[in-house]
Amino acid sequence: MVSGTRAVHNIQVTAESLQEDLSRLEMQKHALERELAAVVAHLGSVQRALSTLRALMRDPSAGPADTAPAAEPRQTPAPRADPPPNATEKTPAQALRTSTAADADAEGQKKYGRLTEQILDYFAAAGDTDVRARDVAAALGRDTDSGTINAVRSTLDRLVGTSRIRRSGRGLYRAKRS
Repeated sequence: MVSGTRAVHNIQVTAESLQEDLSRLEMQKHALERELAAVVAHLGSVQRALSTLRALMRDPSAGPADTAPAAEPRQTPAPRADPPPNATEKTPAQALRTSTAADADAEGQKKYGRLTEQILDYFAAAGDTDVRARDVAAALGRDTDSGTINAVRSTLDRLVGTSRIRRSGRGLYRAKRS
């Protein structure tokens, strides 16, 4: 009978451990979904900007008169074949997926821009001090899991790349001097 009690205890411990893992994985899934939405939104904005730039390169007269036409990009996409008849008609399920993707893209764009602005506001208030990504995430309430902290890290790296903040050491960031 003693071994039966031990087996029940082991099963309970395993079930509790699995429940904790489930909770952690669900939080991580939500964080990754948010991060993916931000990446999708950023991808969309980069694609739109690139499309506009390509149009300007093809027709330099469409841009300001004092700009010279830019060099043609090295790789141009192959022209698309015409869709087969009725290929442009969408089923209701396809239309729903398209509208849901557009809604997610718009929502992701709002979150993406908001995180960037929150980080810049944080650095404006932080002044001339070195700050770790984890501290920024904690100050913004985005330190619930590694996915949200990594989203903050990625945004910090993009801001360093655009010279809006600077890296002051390994894992340290600082507001850009005015």
